[in-house]
Amino acid sequence: MDFIETTSSQLHTPLLSNQPPLSSKSKTFANLFIAIVGAGVLGLPYTFMKTGWIMGLLMLFSVAFLIYHCMMLLIYTRRRLESVVGFPKINSFGDLGYATSGHYGRLCIDIMVFLMQCGFCVGYLIFISTTLIHLSDSTNSSSLLGFSPKALFIWACFPFQLGLSAIPSLTHLAPLSIFADVVDLGAMGVVMIEDVFVFLENRPPLKTFGGLSVFLYGLGVAVYAFEGIGMVLPLESEAKDKDKFGRVLGLGMFLISLLYGGFAGLGYFAFGEATQGIITTNLGQGMITALVQLGLCVNLFFTFPLMMNPVYEIVERRFCNSKYCLWLRWLLVLVVSLVAFSVPNFADFLSLVGSSVCVILSFVFPALFHFLVFKDELGWKCLVFDGAIMVFGIVVAVLGTWSCLMDIFYPTA
Repeated sequence: MDFIETTSSQLHTPLLSNQPPLSSKSKTFANLFIAIVGAGVLGLPYTFMKTGWIMGLLMLFSVAFLIYHCMMLLIYTRRRLESVVGFPKINSFGDLGYATSGHYGRLCIDIMVFLMQCGFCVGYLIFISTTLIHLSDSTNSSSLLGFSPKALFIWACFPFQLGLSAIPSLTHLAPLSIFADVVDLGAMGVVMIEDVFVFLENRPPLKTFGGLSVFLYGLGVAVYAFEGIGMVLPLESEAKDKDKFGRVLGLGMFLISLLYGGFAGLGYFAFGEATQGIITTNLGQGMITALVQLGLCVNLFFTFPLMMNPVYEIVERRFCNSKYCLWLRWLLVLVVSLVAFSVPNFADFLSLVGSSVCVILSFVFPALFHFLVFKDELGWKCLVFDGAIMVFGIVVAVLGTWSCLMDIFYPTA
């Protein structure tokens, strides 16, 4: 096998330089939950409306299983390189790319992570602006000073995001992550309870299968919702009982799948064909629902700098010798905000990000790295199984990206 010879000083892992205490199984499970569950779940009921609820459930559980398999491929590859080949500690997806494919491998991972994290943040701004428009009843309002209500809300966030982006250390932002996860769980609980009451009252007509035309759309949103593959290597590194990490990971993916399926199903059952791209905009008027929506906006507002931090790290490492660069951070925030203006629908954008960069990171690269390391040992079996995953990921990425772009820019076509 031809791999890149390296030393521990060459592996760039600035956020993991101080080794944390090892995590128990319960803490590992909690960290896994935090790493995976995010804003993507809010677009799942709309996806079920397009795909049908049975097709949506089948797709959701299939994607969860395949992502779990690819996460384990990353773990097996890292263990092989460290124990047999003799590589120093591999802590991240980028490190694994460098170990198997050199600087080109790290560059590919950096580009995909850059696009993925920026995509997440664009989605956050779309959600915040759409929700605030709904709460302020500004849907039909005329423009103010030439700006639409959506533009006004995004620009209102802009100076505050510039301030948050100036914070140099991820450590100072860590408490915001805990707050965001508490708000997420609370909001999901409130939404699911209200969905039950609405369904019992309305009982709208439902469809089970939406047809093959929406298959790629649903697949993209599902992959987006489960996107936590970039965290699996750090989580396994911090696990105390690494031999049982696979079981904990499998249990976590299964329970999150049940949570996602329940949330998406209840949302679609409650509102039927009237389900909105962001399920919270379907909620009725009232203090509790308004607080839930505001809480989610605050959650994503403070999650924005957390998600942009890997983008800052990549750009500063490649263009500023890993030195803090404020103007470059501000430029990136501006670009993300400008992109958010041009995207009309939250769920459509989730599908675009999921179908493109998330599919490549979740399926193609794990199978590719596993093949490069195990091809001599496993032979044709490795080629068949890993090759099938790579081909599937590439086909879905190409066709899904094209389909989503058509839905976004030509919605009536």
